[in-house]
Amino acid sequence: MSASSARSARTGRRSTRTSPPDRTAPFLAAYDALLDRWPVPVEPLTVRTGHGTTRINACGPADGRPLVLLHGGGATSTLWSANAGSWAAAGHRVLAVDLIGDPGRSVHDGPALAGLPGLLGWLDAVLDGLGVPRADLCGHSYGAWIALQYALHAPDRVDRLALLDPTQCFAGFRPGYLLHALPLFLPGRSADRARRFLDWETGGARLDPTWREVYALGHSDFPASRVVTGPRPTPDRLRTLAAPTLTLLAEHSRVHDAHRVAEAARRALPGSTVDVLPDASHHDLPMAAAPEVNRRLTAFLATPPA
Repeated sequence: MSASSARSARTGRRSTRTSPPDRTAPFLAAYDALLDRWPVPVEPLTVRTGHGTTRINACGPADGRPLVLLHGGGATSTLWSANAGSWAAAGHRVLAVDLIGDPGRSVHDGPALAGLPGLLGWLDAVLDGLGVPRADLCGHSYGAWIALQYALHAPDRVDRLALLDPTQCFAGFRPGYLLHALPLFLPGRSADRARRFLDWETGGARLDPTWREVYALGHSDFPASRVVTGPRPTPDRLRTLAAPTLTLLAEHSRVHDAHRVAEAARRALPGSTVDVLPDASHHDLPMAAAPEVNRRLTAFLATPPA
């Protein structure tokens, strides 16, 4: 019997001590609710690495060609709810990863990532744990930066590379975007701040309301780790990229000028495919433009790898 139980027994009073409430419970409930709405059965997988446990939401044929999806900061792997079913139906084994240290069901309970090398080493360990020696890689926003850096780091493991409104790959951020995003990282984080930020960037249109809550609650209630950032790859470094690359930009992205980034991407990767999708913003690109994104990526992945 514990000391507190013994005291309660002696005095005849019930102990009122309770465990602290789990602040992540509403976030995880919204996460699971959105995952339950995926149009295909989802197999939750976990891989233990030196930095913690990584969650991968998998769907599609087990023997399909692996397609690894990397979401943007705070977006979680649930971001791909409008895309994963289409790519699974095309025969891909879709592996949607929750970034380590970010809101989601990955658990960062090990050492810090220690910069870009640590982040890339973590992704090496995830692919090893999944038994995936080679894969197609698709990233959105910050996840696109990770995908590009990984393709440069491990060219023998990436067959094709897709970048959806990538940040810090071919151009920097607009100062106005950074000013609007800054409150998300200041003390006193709140879900309302995150909702207002999303509504400003997207114009409040066509966002899945459940995903909006996942994003907002993740920014307010989830114990995130320090974000690993780094510089854009240099032109000389980009010229070493071996994987065929598709870059799709959101015309109304407030992160950057999509048309200028498109020109920079074409100059940096002359043999790649680059296009700007109309009527899409940065955060809603995978969802609001899903039919076109799904069609473009499916066609791209059908081409032979380099």
